[in-house]
Amino acid sequence: MKIFQLVRDEDVTGISGTGVVAEVVEFSNGKCVVQWIVGDHQSTVVWDDLHSIEVIHGHGGKTRLVPEGCV
Repeated sequence: MKIFQLVRDEDVTGISGTGVVAEVVEFSNGKCVVQWIVGDHQSTVVWDDLHSIEVIHGHGGKTRLVPEGCV
């Protein structure tokens, strides 16, 4: 199991702000869980892999996955 933080350098949507916006756990089978920790609509979402999270939420590099403790 690996733990990451989703760090937003620029909030292109104006919804979640910048900085650490979510916590991510990647399980040994590659499945991931994202826990949004900011904003009015916090949620928990299951994804097939880290790549899918980066494609949807990365906003062209403006948001990145960072190993926990490296922010």
